[in-house]
Amino acid sequence: MDNIQQKFGARIKSLRLQKNMSQEDLSSKTGLHRTYISDIERGIRNVSLKNIEKIAKALSVSPDVLLR
Repeated sequence: MDNIQQKFGARIKSLRLQKNMSQEDLSSKTGLHRTYISDIERGIRNVSLKNIEKIAKALSVSPDVLLR
């Protein structure tokens, strides 16, 4: 997995699962559509900084944690 979008998506999924959240839960907390969350996790979306911030808040982490 060398694509940055795939790595980012895998990180989101991992953190979401650690928090026992479904994609629907994350979608609800971010205001982003569930299919958009799914696309992020599959590495087919290029996520904006604003949406990275929304996801980080929903997962109760700082944005830099998502980029590790």
